[in-house]
Amino acid sequence: MQKTTLLHEGKAKKVFLTEESDLVIQEFKDDATAFNNKKKGTIADKGVVNNAISCKLFTLLEAHGVKTHLVEKLSERDMLCRRLDIIKVEVVVRNIAAGSLVKRYGFTEGTVLDVPIVEFYLKNDDLDDPLMNESHAVALGVATYEELSVLRKQAEAINLVLREFFAQRKLKLVDFKLEFGRHHDKILLGDEISPDTCRFWDLDTNEKMDKDRFRFDLGGVEDAYSEVQRRVLELD
Repeated sequence: MQKTTLLHEGKAKKVFLTEESDLVIQEFKDDATAFNNKKKGTIADKGVVNNAISCKLFTLLEAHGVKTHLVEKLSERDMLCRRLDIIKVEVVVRNIAAGSLVKRYGFTEGTVLDVPIVEFYLKNDDLDDPLMNESHAVALGVATYEELSVLRKQAEAINLVLREFFAQRKLKLVDFKLEFGRHHDKILLGDEISPDTCRFWDLDTNEKMDKDRFRFDLGGVEDAYSEVQRRVLELD
């Protein structure tokens, strides 16, 4: 399968059309951004790492009944995917208090939540991806109540699978972002699952092993990404 026309370029990936109208190629870049593109940089080989981790996790989720856009891994940076009509809703699942949850509600960072929190955000960089509820999403026309119910249920199911998977690899899945899209009459999981879109803390030390190391200039960014990749791919 070959790339033809560039369909879209985002902050972390390029998406190319192929000779088949229903398939696209997602190319992972090394560009890094934070705070809704206000901070920019590069993380060496990030695209290679995130593609490998995402392909592994999408395959894992498929085995647990979660339908994804993954068709196959084509190369170190390229993933062949089903073409989706992306739903403009970012779904965030939180297991442990961190990031904006601490700022908004006064949780102490590291507090384990009794019940995971599922949040919806409007996917709109110009508005800084604001938090919204189901009524906002429906009023904006980005999704129906029925679709939002599917997104919530899928996110909760994904969380159960991923929390166990990462716990076995001595990682806490603190929180993570998911994106979904419409594919014919189905809703599929799209985008990626990686240290760019998840918060991972080491199970024993609580060391941050994700993009927070880039966000807050903690150093050791490449080493953290590589270690997550090692645990995901090698510790089966």
